[in-house]
Amino acid sequence: MKIYTKTGDKGTTALFGGTRVPKHHIRIESYGTVDELNSHIGLIRDQDTGEHTKKILSRIQDRLFTIGSTLATDPEKQKLKNGKDRLNIPKISAEDIELLEKEMDNMNEELPEMTHFVLPGGHQSVSFCHIARCVCRRAERLATALYEIEAFDAAVLQYLNRLSDYLFVLARMLSKRLQAEEVKWIPEKS
Repeated sequence: MKIYTKTGDKGTTALFGGTRVPKHHIRIESYGTVDELNSHIGLIRDQDTGEHTKKILSRIQDRLFTIGSTLATDPEKQKLKNGKDRLNIPKISAEDIELLEKEMDNMNEELPEMTHFVLPGGHQSVSFCHIARCVCRRAERLATALYEIEAFDAAVLQYLNRLSDYLFVLARMLSKRLQAEEVKWIPEKS
């Protein structure tokens, strides 16, 4: 199978279901940003995060492929002629969201109370988490804008929202494990 198809040479691409849209369509921006996020998660997973965290990050990457597939499906073509879902994959579930919440709760038990905003940085692995968090927030903004135009499974929005929080808490946890300084943001006096 060739990677290049030449079908996008005029600035359009196909959604699942065959509908062609411009490559700058908000739907493409949405799932493209989720793909970018998935790459950043892979970069975090390549760090020395511990086996448990690597397992959770792999699960997150799997769920991001589900989200990307959901966003890449034309809502008018979600169902096949036989009535079955076009995407034969598990949807984002309440359990997926609860897993992120449980992981955050477990990490937060080991962390000092947060009294200030923290500046991103302190260690490369921590910085990767903050970059992924920011990309996740952008993916969430694009997905919510798309949702206003063409609704899809609302669990996708919930998952992206929890994931950005998870990435923030993971950054804090890695700061602690790696003994990196967590720099508080204290505004300068005017």
